Amino acid sequence: MAAGGIQNPALETPGSDFDRPGQAGAVAPAGPGPCPEEGPCGWGRCTPRVLQRCNNAQGYLAAYSLLAIFQGIVVNGLINISISTIEKRYELNSSLTGLISASYDMAFCLLSLFVSYFGERGHKPRWLAFSAFMLGLGSLVFSLPHFSSGKYQYGDKIEDTCRTAETTFANATCTASTNSSLHQYLYVFILGQLLLGVGGTPLYTLGTTFIDDSVPKHKSSLYIGVGFATSLLGPAIGYVLGGQLLQVYIDIQIPKSTKVNQDDPRWLGAWWIGFLVCFFAIWLLIIPFSCFPKRLPGTAKIQAEKISETHDDGGQVLVQTKNIGQSFKDFPMALLILLRNPVLMSLIIASSSEALVATGFATFLPKFVENQFGKSSSSSATLVGLVLIPGAALGQIISGVLVSKCKMDCKSIIRFMIITCSVALILNTVFLFAKCGNKSFAGVSETYKGTGTLYNLTAPCNANCRCLRSVYYPVCGSDEVQYFSPCFAGCASYVFNSMKKTYHNCSCIGKPKRGSGSEDFLYEAVPGKCPTQCKFLPLFLTFFFLAVFFTFMATTPATVAILRCVPDTQRSFALGVQLVVLRLLGTIPGPILFGVAIDKSCTLWDINECETKGVCWVYDNERMAYLLMSISAACKTVTIIFMVIAVYFYKPPPLTKVLSQKTLEKISVTHT
Repeated sequence: MAAGGIQNPALETPGSDFDRPGQAGAVAPAGPGPCPEEGPCGWGRCTPRVLQRCNNAQGYLAAYSLLAIFQGIVVNGLINISISTIEKRYELNSSLTGLISASYDMAFCLLSLFVSYFGERGHKPRWLAFSAFMLGLGSLVFSLPHFSSGKYQYGDKIEDTCRTAETTFANATCTASTNSSLHQYLYVFILGQLLLGVGGTPLYTLGTTFIDDSVPKHKSSLYIGVGFATSLLGPAIGYVLGGQLLQVYIDIQIPKSTKVNQDDPRWLGAWWIGFLVCFFAIWLLIIPFSCFPKRLPGTAKIQAEKISETHDDGGQVLVQTKNIGQSFKDFPMALLILLRNPVLMSLIIASSSEALVATGFATFLPKFVENQFGKSSSSSATLVGLVLIPGAALGQIISGVLVSKCKMDCKSIIRFMIITCSVALILNTVFLFAKCGNKSFAGVSETYKGTGTLYNLTAPCNANCRCLRSVYYPVCGSDEVQYFSPCFAGCASYVFNSMKKTYHNCSCIGKPKRGSGSEDFLYEAVPGKCPTQCKFLPLFLTFFFLAVFFTFMATTPATVAILRCVPDTQRSFALGVQLVVLRLLGTIPGPILFGVAIDKSCTLWDINECETKGVCWVYDNERMAYLLMSISAACKTVTIIFMVIAVYFYKPPPLTKVLSQKTLEKISVTHT
């Protein structure tokens, strides 16, 4: 027996010298031997020496992060920014494009449980090679309609000024042709999204578990946090790349017979180029994933040194004694074991509640900023991106570092999440004091120089203009009142001065107001909304950045806690269950719930000539702020409650169950 008694690895740090050869009381043969699943990096007998430098956790993390970035570029970036262009090009309404967006989540939910269940004991890097193949194929399929639908045919230009001639477009919506077959490309877009959903399924289940397999427990949160944080670069790159490509004409070369430009409502951008680029880039990632071994070198030793923190509800014993997970017939029992784990289900519901808020704000926060602070849609999207992406990335990285450096156990991690979510809940009160009132809007908040009625855009000054209510092109008059379009402002002409468009002879605009300077107004209306006098935007963005930061500080710890509270052989399956519930309760209903709340704050809807209810023109800013804050506060309260429940029910395994079989063998040899 070694001096000082039997050394217990359960009480040693991961950096312990317990199993070093030559140490007193230790027997070298008892250490974990070479594992046949730990091989060199390569393809069969082809194992180039240069590839062995990447045959480690850092090399895998680099490949994983690149795949996550490109998945985010396509799914959360290019598709979102291209959807309005696809609507116009293929004559689809918003409900059909919503079906396109939902197809990804449908495929993910259908396959996630099965992929995570069967992939747990499989070759995880090859599963990710399959993921890269399907993501690339989905990107290619999504771009195919452009190549088979022919050249883009645009109609006559719709004038935005007051026209009293016999030409009218008032019934354009009702008389539109219904013989076009372009809408049939809907099924191609759905197929592309389904393929993308299939490809995305292994990435965040098996890919994340492989990271946890390959690094020591105290470093797992750091590696997972870095992987999750880099994945957030995808949507940011996708929005920037997609925005630039939409400035290129859809068919690359503009027809010589027209002078169409980006200000023309008929302009459509080259939405398809980004999908082709990602197709080639993603397929290149098949190469590194196909050369990784089933387990990275050193994985067996790392697994032997890990201390189990599985919630002690009998599930671990049941999985081991009945060897659950070896065949499909074990699937119901394996699922039941996870569903009966109160800690796991509490964490899943908590993360789903957070996902509901995150996806809702990611979808509609630009609209909130646009209406509250009078910004354009493009600048609103840019500001929101500058807040959401860095805040979320920093939150995930810093939380991963803290969990790693402090070497938190499962219960400490959940308590840490309760603190961060509580701080985020307090910061959400920014909606109460950083809100702005509505600007003057002719026909909505005030009449046209005392004529006409409220909530009616038509007044005697523009009655003969035959304006289109389906073309929203706001202008700001020299009377500092906003108008729905130059036509509704009664503007009969426009000029370009220093590349800036100004409207003149506007019959509905009141007496011009003079500024403090000596120069008179040289125009009667300019494109865009009237500048707001509200100065709360910097304050709002600062508080919301902090709220996002603390919200996403719980993301990486939540994943780590889920991996810790379930049996080792069910970790991928647990992540699969989490992602299914997260989509069913979070990411799918989140935008719907936020959309309904925003619609409830609408004060004036578009009712076109066909008596069809369209988009909302004007929102009640104060009502919108209160509704969004109420949803966010309710969801974060639910998150905190279920995290408290998880802490209450968590029961760490007794010491006799903590020690792995290999560790017990070490102790036996040492004692002998």
